[in-house]
Amino acid sequence: MPTLTAPTIDDIREARMTAGKHILRTPLRRYPILSELLDADVWVKHENFQLLGSFKVRGGINLVSQTSHTDRARGFVTASSGNHGQSIAYASRAFDAPCTIVLPEGANPVKAGSITAMGAKLIFHGDVVERSRERAEELAKDEGMRFVCPANEPALIAGVGTYSLEIHDDLDQIDVLVVPVGAGSGASGACIVTDAVSPSTRVIGVQSSSAPAAFHAWRSGRFEVYPMSTTAEGLATESAYPLPIGILREKLTEFLLVQDSEITAAIKHYVHATRSLVEHAGAASLAAAINIKASLKGKRVVLVASGGNITTDQLKAVLT
Repeated sequence: MPTLTAPTIDDIREARMTAGKHILRTPLRRYPILSELLDADVWVKHENFQLLGSFKVRGGINLVSQTSHTDRARGFVTASSGNHGQSIAYASRAFDAPCTIVLPEGANPVKAGSITAMGAKLIFHGDVVERSRERAEELAKDEGMRFVCPANEPALIAGVGTYSLEIHDDLDQIDVLVVPVGAGSGASGACIVTDAVSPSTRVIGVQSSSAPAAFHAWRSGRFEVYPMSTTAEGLATESAYPLPIGILREKLTEFLLVQDSEITAAIKHYVHATRSLVEHAGAASLAAAINIKASLKGKRVVLVASGGNITTDQLKAVLT
């Protein structure tokens, strides 16, 4: 694949001007219960309150807004575990472009239903998102559509980086920013922004130990396939993506793995402390913070709740 250039802080600031017309500025809130739990000054960036229940919509809008009328006429196709697919479907509708989304079989029905409600064509293919991506690439080649990679897209990273601009605009003297990592676009954006505007802030990435591909690629620089079994579909990748991993290897302070059981416990903490729903991927940041509680004592900590698209069945399983 061609060499991709990472977006800059200026690209992310420009994306805010574009995305701001189509999305919400989400709240950053301090929670006394979480602060007591972690013995720290704890704030939550509520991307679970974003349109479509996920930060991903920021990236989709920014990418599609920059494409030519020719590309829009061709239409867009992508693969996703759900939230990225929602973002491309939403952006395609906003810019009057055809759209096809390929999801793994058994994908989150909340996310699948949202995609079809926005008028996108939905295809289920494969047991994991990598198989879905292969099918999406085939469709792009056969039907002439513009394939949108879930992470190797500078415009996606610039778009989702806008939530980190909001964090640093709303709060200063942040010691630690904890961000979930799936494909890595959100964490990459957080690193670029934080490096530029608050370099003293430590950015910590978090992934499920049951889907550790990005963690191992960050640590070793090698891109290998790892078996994946996590219940957090937003973190469910068997392989990593070169563009975000390159950014994370340069700028990420620390990368942690958490157990799925710890993510489940974090969802309960969010319900209790914030009275809001956070999906499994979005709860990974709190799970990691609990694990490293001793190192956070007395610090100002921001946790990114990256999404809230949890199904009723998933919620029942968490709360039982």
